[in-house]
Amino acid sequence: MSVEILFLILILILSVVIHEVSHGYAANMLGDPTARMAGRLTLNPIKHLDLMGSIIIPGLLVLSGSPFLFGYAKPVPYNPYNLRKYSWGQKWGEAVVAAAGPGVNMLIAIIFGLFVRFSSSFSFATPAFIEISMTIVFINILLAVINMLPIPPLDGSKVLGVLLPFSLAQSYARVRFMLEHNIFLAFGLVILFVYLFGGVFAQFIFYLSSLIVGF
Repeated sequence: MSVEILFLILILILSVVIHEVSHGYAANMLGDPTARMAGRLTLNPIKHLDLMGSIIIPGLLVLSGSPFLFGYAKPVPYNPYNLRKYSWGQKWGEAVVAAAGPGVNMLIAIIFGLFVRFSSSFSFATPAFIEISMTIVFINILLAVINMLPIPPLDGSKVLGVLLPFSLAQSYARVRFMLEHNIFLAFGLVILFVYLFGGVFAQFIFYLSSLIVGF
């Protein structure tokens, strides 16, 4: 395995770990200490790695030359019934916790994208640093966008659930419950999406990356 592939997988692993920790911190701030008490508010990858989602799937995608790269860590546990620290916590808390992961991924992409955009102003911005930064931008945008798809159990499904009118939200909640308890069907839908729209989706991610880095 080449050094470039190892760097790619390492960046993906660190990005998904930060994604999950962000969920835990958001829940903790809203009054749910479940992740903190479970020792999951840490950037130590060992606490978060999932053999299939963090290593096998990303490795196979990279080795196969797929234009689409995805991975996930063990979900950070939280109890939505504890999200009562603020008056809006019960309605919006789950959506805030869900959006925290993709939100932090986008923040990381913007920070490293600005390093690339204004690289001439930084003495440490070597060609290698710029290349790594662009990879970080691409992977974090990819994680943010795909996790915001409204396909349970992805984060976007939890955000959409609070935005829908009550009757639609109830129907959607039943779909969420079914897919979240049938993980193979849920990820089958994600794989189907990738199969049908992977090329266009990759171009969209490249477009967003270009907007941030400036070229």
